[in-house]
Amino acid sequence: MNPFVAGYRKFRKEVFPKHAARYQALAAQQNPKTLFITCADSRVMPSMITQTQPGELFQCRVVGSLIPAHGNPPGGVTSAIEYAVMVLNVENIVVCGHSDCGAMRAFLHPEKLEGLKAVASWIEHADSAIAVAKEQYQHLEGDEFLAALTKENIISQLQHLRTHPCVATRLRKGTLRIFGWYYDIGEGTVDQYDPILESFRSE
Repeated sequence: MNPFVAGYRKFRKEVFPKHAARYQALAAQQNPKTLFITCADSRVMPSMITQTQPGELFQCRVVGSLIPAHGNPPGGVTSAIEYAVMVLNVENIVVCGHSDCGAMRAFLHPEKLEGLKAVASWIEHADSAIAVAKEQYQHLEGDEFLAALTKENIISQLQHLRTHPCVATRLRKGTLRIFGWYYDIGEGTVDQYDPILESFRSE
């Protein structure tokens, strides 16, 4: 038997009946207020971290929480941003990186990318972050450097996000807010980027 069938049956018997009215309301439309862009890592669960219900988050899961800057060939991330901003009219976008990120760790061990051409090409969208990290955090090693690199990547992806015309326009109008989060898996904590202080602070 498919191992997920048991989970589905529990959902159908115990979970769905308790929230049937909500699911029925969502069946014809969605009205999320937030686009949540985060890594495809199985340990990162946006709805659990934010304690949100179905219909509240429009999610984009992608390796490394990477966002190609405007001008790159359009793909899944670009289309998710465009749809969320221009069709769903979200009011917030969260870019969430996390501890022990495999995409970021690949920079420390490039030999692990051998034979992974698609992955190697994709994480080039974090090149600016690795350049800054190598310059600014030479004194750090191991997990400390990885955390610093991941946070720099979040800042870099926020910069990429701002290059998208639909985002830039809404930011200028004041009808959209963007946030950078660093989620520590082992601690269950979130640090949010403060653009005024240019640093991350605990929430």
